[in-house]
Amino acid sequence: MVIPDPDGGEVVVEAPEPFTVEGEWGERLPTGRRELRLIVRYDGAAPAARTVRVSRSVPAAHPWWLIPGLFYGENRPAACERVFPRFEAGADRPEEMVSSRWGFRADRAATPAVMVWGDTGGAALIADEESALGTTGLAFEHSEHGGGRATISLLFPYREYPITYYGSALPLPAEAGTHVWRPGESHVITVATCRLPADRHAYAPLLREDRELRLATAPIEPWEGVEPAADIAAEGLYRWHYDPDPGVLLETVGFDREVSGGDGERVDRQAMHVGWVSGIPWAAALLEHGLRRGRPEHVAAATRVIGFICANLSPSGTFWGTWYRRSGWSQSWTPIKDALHARTLGEATLFLVRALRLRPDPEWLAAARSNLDAMVARQRPDGNLGTLHHAATGEVLSWSGASGLTWAAALAETGDPGYLRAAERAGEYYASFVDDEFIYGAPEDVDLAPTSEDGYAAVIAYMALHRRTGERRWLDLARRAADWMLTFRYSYNVRFGPRTPLGVYGFATRGSDQASPSNQHVHAYGLVCTAELIELSEALGDPYYAERAHETLACFRQLLPAADGDVNAYRGMITERYYQTDCFQPKGMYLTLSHAWSAGVLLLACEQVLARGRVAVPADQDSR
Repeated sequence: MVIPDPDGGEVVVEAPEPFTVEGEWGERLPTGRRELRLIVRYDGAAPAARTVRVSRSVPAAHPWWLIPGLFYGENRPAACERVFPRFEAGADRPEEMVSSRWGFRADRAATPAVMVWGDTGGAALIADEESALGTTGLAFEHSEHGGGRATISLLFPYREYPITYYGSALPLPAEAGTHVWRPGESHVITVATCRLPADRHAYAPLLREDRELRLATAPIEPWEGVEPAADIAAEGLYRWHYDPDPGVLLETVGFDREVSGGDGERVDRQAMHVGWVSGIPWAAALLEHGLRRGRPEHVAAATRVIGFICANLSPSGTFWGTWYRRSGWSQSWTPIKDALHARTLGEATLFLVRALRLRPDPEWLAAARSNLDAMVARQRPDGNLGTLHHAATGEVLSWSGASGLTWAAALAETGDPGYLRAAERAGEYYASFVDDEFIYGAPEDVDLAPTSEDGYAAVIAYMALHRRTGERRWLDLARRAADWMLTFRYSYNVRFGPRTPLGVYGFATRGSDQASPSNQHVHAYGLVCTAELIELSEALGDPYYAERAHETLACFRQLLPAADGDVNAYRGMITERYYQTDCFQPKGMYLTLSHAWSAGVLLLACEQVLARGRVAVPADQDSR
């Protein structure tokens, strides 16, 4: 059945006979969005399992796809070594996870929407995670016939094809939800749709409007206020992750203290990255908390961790990537021998510069300058700061991706004119990633995949440049980067089974971020740019970005163990992964490992909000 759109184009509803479909359009909203109410009736004589498909198409020789948090353009660059779903025109290689057609369950997406841009414009389809027919599906396909045509679809119930992705390079068989229709059965299916202009950034107002429409049905109920949450996170870092010998924040600690690995040792990971999943950023947050709360043990622990890292630079003048108890200092998580990852080094240096404002130290300052000077010396004339650096020689082993964005922030943060010029060159180089709506390369563990962490890095970098220069260009890039980053942020509360841990605790996913299309679980790392989002709102005179920051802080004050035994953990143990879809683990579970960064990023955000004073936010995001 073809239903003309009052604003142009058409919607196709496919419901195999014998079905009757009636459609009714709603009013046009400011973005051009309209709701389409479909009444679908099954007229068959016997029960039958059927799928209803709602689609739109646009001419597209080279389509650009967007499923928020899940699929971005080709999604996986051809050179990316991490295997996860990739679009390629005309391809049908499911064993490689490469195809011209994909279908996914809606809870994999931060907003249950599928969009496409084609030759002259695009289209969007939006739904709810669930309907009366079960979990919704999001799908698209590209045909090369007649110059190319791109089709986006909503499926009721979902189908996943050509394979099912479960977080590894091993594809699982395609699967499908099932609804058995009974004779005379009818249901109302409501979708939203609109045409899109040629600018790919047209998703931003549409997703912003969609979130507003969902707020009333997606409450967040934090378990703790901001001040007690900071105390809990700080205790978790100090009690469970800090080891004074030699002065490290262990990356992961098991909830169950009686469990051991095959070697008889505890499951606690005896390692520390200098930034990212451990190290200086979270030690700096503990330092700030300890100074504010008058807790000398926290100050001493943070000082020891930062000092240990600063005292052990690589031969090339930067930090090392990772410390291991058995083997000492070593490279980053990369198969390339002796390679150090720019984002990890840059994040460590950025937070070291910030820590120096709290506690000046000549050795820390010398380490910061060594790192900054090394990176400036390696910067290409076009501004690229490199992705992988040889620990001994300093040779740049890879220039791919945008991981150098974090260095733009570190260089600008210093306020030094020479470093600032290097930061501006980097900002100009990496601006193309933001403009293309495809930022990738930040985390060590997913190679060149686009991730939410790339968005955080871009927001931090461009806000640092704006703060130092006052130039509008950097503010505009920060806003655009924030909009892209927020495509990873859940705008609704996923429905969990009542007996799953997340269902039992009533965990609200609104405000959490999909880690990446490769790592499909929600996480709290978005708290790392809490201050920057608030600052962006203030600079623009637009409260939206601050609201999204507080939304995330509210989200991750849930499932917070305030006492030993809470959520099957000890006080201050904070998980990294909340499984909102079937990927890595069944939907509704959470990882029973405490991560140093999970406690650290929550502590950081709490301290940033407390330092700025009370900010008026909605009642369900109370920042006490």
